[in-house]
Amino acid sequence: MLLTGCGSEGSGSSAPKKVAGEAAPAPADSPKDSSKKRSASPSSSSDPRGGGAKDDDAPPASSDDKNEGSAGTTGGGSGGGAADSGFCKTPGLAMSTSSGMAEGTLLVNLRNTSSATCTLRGFPGVDLKSNAGSFNAARNNTAPPTVTLQPGQTTRFTLHYPRNDTGGSGVTVTSLVVTPPNETQSQTLPTSINLPVSDSPTPPVTVGPVGAGK
Repeated sequence: MLLTGCGSEGSGSSAPKKVAGEAAPAPADSPKDSSKKRSASPSSSSDPRGGGAKDDDAPPASSDDKNEGSAGTTGGGSGGGAADSGFCKTPGLAMSTSSGMAEGTLLVNLRNTSSATCTLRGFPGVDLKSNAGSFNAARNNTAPPTVTLQPGQTTRFTLHYPRNDTGGSGVTVTSLVVTPPNETQSQTLPTSINLPVSDSPTPPVTVGPVGAGK
């Protein structure tokens, strides 16, 4: 009886018991903890350098976005027009005289010798030097045009004076001191004009604007 009891007790303790169902997970491997572990690992869309999400998933730029940087230059500039030219300077003008078509006229020619286009508008200053002294030519009433001179081009103005038909020696003008419009420098041109003696303190010599008349 004692042997039987010991054998049954030893066989019952050595056989493991089977329990239906799944084994419970260890506390460290709970579902909540496993989800935390998976979220801590870097995803395929993150920048491994820590810069956040890559731009590979961003939508492609539209044509408007691509042209945004060049939109500021469209329609800019001068629109194809030439830049405004400055006034002609005295050192850039070659001056000479020639006879006019009508009697009692003297042409003063102005040629642009500079390398840039320039403009002339208005009346020149003309100081006449004679054997009787100096006097200025008065302006006539002609409206002044705007004259644009490219390099090498020439324009002119006209000096009107009375001819000496009296038979007397008259007043002989030997030079002209010409100052272009909007300038302060002058050029002296030799000439020979014989004017009648007048009771007027200044002989009736007039000058027209640059680019007008003949």
